[in-house]
Amino acid sequence: MARMRAIDAAVRVLEREGVTCAFGVPGAAINPLYAAMRARGSIRHILARHVEAASHMADGYSRAKHGNIGLCIGTSGPAGTDMITGLYAAAADSIPILCITGQAPRARLYKEDFQAVDIEAIAKPVAKWAVTVREPGLVPMVFAQAFHVMRSGRPGPVLIDLPIDVQLAEIEFDDDTYAPLPVYRPTATRAQIDKAMAMLNAASRPLIVAGGGIINADASELLVAFAEITGVPVIPTLMGWGAIPDDHPLMAGMCGLQTSHRYGNATLLESDFVLGIGNRWANRHTGSVEVYTKGRKFVHVDIEPTQIGRVFAPDFGIVSDAAAALRLFVEAAREWKSTGKLSDRRAWADSCLARKNTMLRKSHFDNVPLKPQRVYQEMNEAFGRDTCYVSTIGLSQIAGAQFLNVYKPRNWINCGQAGPLGWTMPAALGVRAADPTREIVALSGDYDFQFLIEELAVGAQHRLPYIHVVVNNSYLGLIRQAQRGFSMDYEVSLAFENINSPETGNTGVDHVQVAEGLGCKAIRVRTPNGFKGAFAEARRLMAEHRVPVVIEFILERVTNVSMGTEIDAITEFEEILDLTGAVDAETRVLEPV
Repeated sequence: MARMRAIDAAVRVLEREGVTCAFGVPGAAINPLYAAMRARGSIRHILARHVEAASHMADGYSRAKHGNIGLCIGTSGPAGTDMITGLYAAAADSIPILCITGQAPRARLYKEDFQAVDIEAIAKPVAKWAVTVREPGLVPMVFAQAFHVMRSGRPGPVLIDLPIDVQLAEIEFDDDTYAPLPVYRPTATRAQIDKAMAMLNAASRPLIVAGGGIINADASELLVAFAEITGVPVIPTLMGWGAIPDDHPLMAGMCGLQTSHRYGNATLLESDFVLGIGNRWANRHTGSVEVYTKGRKFVHVDIEPTQIGRVFAPDFGIVSDAAAALRLFVEAAREWKSTGKLSDRRAWADSCLARKNTMLRKSHFDNVPLKPQRVYQEMNEAFGRDTCYVSTIGLSQIAGAQFLNVYKPRNWINCGQAGPLGWTMPAALGVRAADPTREIVALSGDYDFQFLIEELAVGAQHRLPYIHVVVNNSYLGLIRQAQRGFSMDYEVSLAFENINSPETGNTGVDHVQVAEGLGCKAIRVRTPNGFKGAFAEARRLMAEHRVPVVIEFILERVTNVSMGTEIDAITEFEEILDLTGAVDAETRVLEPV
């Protein structure tokens, strides 16, 4: 066998596991890894400006394409602690990323050396596995195990901490015979599927709730096929948005307290049976369990056994990878249809589609300053079916989910559970690194945009172009709206008179100047007649300069976005469109196939 440094063996394992891109910041304790990558020349490295941002870039990279695993690299001490938010965001949404940190020499651990911290202990609560490797000979097998852990069962992130003397020690390693470890994913049985089918078939008003596990499993086509065979409408969760196209007649809208459609909530409340696949009954989707579950039965399919019954006990649970389960569901549904056993769902599906066509929110406003709803309307008109949206949290994301359209899996990339501000920009850069051709549009409020704004320089340096829509109301908008319940508006305003940019009025930070100072292009829009020209100019600038282009829309300061405490108690602060009785006679759902 070949004799090499442990860190050279680690790089060869990364190669064999399919890693071609890394995001990180070098430092003394991790320089051996950088030297090994430089010598091999097989892994592209994108230098971040902040290690937290590097972890979010790796996250976006993993979410962009099925099978991707983003790699984040940092030195000892604060680099590892900077990765914790990234590990949390990835773990919360079942996203595999690999974080590698340098560490002080083994003899200096627990002696309070410079930048020596027990990152293994710190990372364990937010990682699927975290380990400090103390024996050089373990390095290649620890890396092999890391990929096995990330891919098996419920996907998730791993952190490997490497003392510098472990990295530099020589070991024997035969990379010619290296092979990735088999991946374990549980699979439903046909008996389980038949029982679930019988429960679904007996229901009068069944729904499928499609979670992010369907997208993780690359099973969206199977979902659509199953829905079309059975004629059962689909409610995607926020993480499952795009698993069925928004304009599909069986896409019944999203349900929830915030990122939901009026018709989605109404349809869920009308249902008597829910088949959840690859979802976790997140509280922003369900509201209280009592309201969400009253009057309906549930079947829950999830890859992770401990997810079934965690929020509430379903009537029947199936532990299975979403793709494996859906393959059996499609097989069973076709058999049931061929024998005439499937119930006719056309009347129920028609009623769901009628709600979808009538229970709408108004988006066309001509106000100056701009209303955010108009921004999303114009985005729908400007961007096509293949556009990939990237966003994190805030009123911008909530309203975006209420008004934007998504037509394909992995075209809504959102950190759903953790929701760290600042995630959007580095995640969009990671998506671009993973896919050089897709149209990528990031969506941020002004505060999210400012959190890791320095990462625009990464997009300029490494030529990672995308369009970044910033809706600027100079507020921590979601927190301001939440403070209404406390009768206050306290420490949430970002507005100030910028003495260096009087043209900004009192909006504060001049995002155009900052973006341009970081090597990017930027456009500011204040009136409705500026929308179409701005989107066209952004595309032109992006194509010409190959850098991120920021479009800042100056909004009215206060807009309260639809939300509530229960799915049957959503407050509509703005105008709605009541089109009851005006449904086009040609909008019936497809015949079951």
